Amino acid sequence: MTEKIYETLYGTIHYWTNGISPGRASLVFLPGLTADHRLFNKQVEAFQDKYNVLVWDAPGHGASRPFRLEFSLDDKAAFLHGILAQEGITRPVLIGQSMGGYVAQCYMDRYPGTVGGFICIDSAPLKREYITAAELWMLKRTEPMYRAFPWKLLQRCGINGCAVSDYGRQLMCEMMAAFEKDEYCALAGHGFRILAEAIEQNRPYDIDCPALLICGEQDHAGSSKRYNRAWAKKTGFPLLWIKNAGHNSNTDQPELINASIENFIKELHHGI
Repeated sequence: MTEKIYETLYGTIHYWTNGISPGRASLVFLPGLTADHRLFNKQVEAFQDKYNVLVWDAPGHGASRPFRLEFSLDDKAAFLHGILAQEGITRPVLIGQSMGGYVAQCYMDRYPGTVGGFICIDSAPLKREYITAAELWMLKRTEPMYRAFPWKLLQRCGINGCAVSDYGRQLMCEMMAAFEKDEYCALAGHGFRILAEAIEQNRPYDIDCPALLICGEQDHAGSSKRYNRAWAKKTGFPLLWIKNAGHNSNTDQPELINASIENFIKELHHGI
């Protein structure tokens, strides 16, 4: 994988790709809030020799720092669009975990008809109808709530709340260790705030491509499980429950997630 950069008005985004070959499916991995590209290490290892692979450090994360926290979810989608254009990637399969799933949905809303497939890992729908007013209110007030916690306790909650496996927790520990408390709280607060603002726009956020929903059976992040049940019921999208997995199910059960991604790609090509 080769590290590359994409310049924006707010800062520089770093991303990694294995080189884009025409005729191969393109998998674009989008990590969740406060996680960097390492979240998808097991997926990159599995697919970099078979498909075009791209993974980024989202703005404000990992190597994509410093980055002014003045952007919206629409801006993140636009940044991603610019990166894919820079790499010549068309009809990608967007694979988003948590916040990455929201970025993917925003992308599809802004650039309809351009995505070949969507795999949503431990995320939720952007449509306003799924979320309560109280949940929106809480999203906008995450930063002061986080700041009220001692840093060591906040780290422990973040690590144990995201993963149940030793590998998943150790990886989350390493990613959180890259932050000071102030930076972490500001980034998390900003991320949840722009998410709430995007939901409040009450846009269609329609998914116009084949989709697969994935959720860990032990995902206790917010109301993720409730959202996914309702989402699958309303849309008919297949929903895969992952045993012995938390919010970062791709780190808790990477082999199972990789097999699910592989099957999804094969079905996409079979349908062409």
